Amino acid sequence: MSATVAELLREAADLPGESPRRDAEVLLGHVLGVERSALYAFPERRVAPPLRARYRALLAARRRGEPVAYLIGRREFWSLSLCVSPAVLIPRPETECLVEVALELPLPADARVVDLGTGSGAVALALARERPGWRIVAVDCSPAAVALARRNAARLGLERVEVRESDWFAAAAGPYHLVVSNPPYVAAGDPHLAQGDLRFEPPEALVAGADGLAALREIVASAPRHLLPGGWLAVEHGADQGRAVHGLFTAAGFESVATHCDLAGRPRVTRGRRPGAAAGPGIPD
Repeated sequence: MSATVAELLREAADLPGESPRRDAEVLLGHVLGVERSALYAFPERRVAPPLRARYRALLAARRRGEPVAYLIGRREFWSLSLCVSPAVLIPRPETECLVEVALELPLPADARVVDLGTGSGAVALALARERPGWRIVAVDCSPAAVALARRNAARLGLERVEVRESDWFAAAAGPYHLVVSNPPYVAAGDPHLAQGDLRFEPPEALVAGADGLAALREIVASAPRHLLPGGWLAVEHGADQGRAVHGLFTAAGFESVATHCDLAGRPRVTRGRRPGAAAGPGIPD
């Protein structure tokens, strides 16, 4: 016996998370191959048993806490539809702040840029979409992440982004006009690691030492050697790490250091400029 769209959506009332109805709509739309709007337009549509079984299997996985993005294999970021898998972090809205900060910097039209720890390629591909003239390298130490980022670049027609396997700057020495990174910044033992989506995401892409700053220390300290004079570094960090990261930038000799807040008003991205001749027009303070 088949069931209607409306009936199947009502079965999902007990899903975990803040938006069980939305999650159910995304999962059912994925199974049926339609947009969420089609579910509203045709709530009386009857769903055949095989599709109903597939949908209910996804509901069961979601009840176990598995992220919707991993269940459907994609996530929207900066209006880009990205393939994702448990090999990479799920791109999050707050990371769009890093893209916004990078796009506001005074860089040349043909700027050389590297994205460290690219994961799915979200930041590098968003920048490539907005700045066609930028020469962008995206690196990750995970072969699975590199393969996924290359797949996303090909799907989006952004193959000019060069994706490399590299431990930070090891295979991407530069020099660059801009270094961007959303590195691991969660402290080992943080209770949030046992909650929500984080339980299913790769720990090596989340955890950075006892205080969560290990990766940020390494990147900020080494970035000046890989930046052109006047070049910029911009990194994402935890909402409670703004002051510490600002201090790392200052200690490394960066100028024009500033911390930017995400849409929720939380300190999220810090940027600074390597001293020297400007890498582009007009340097803001």
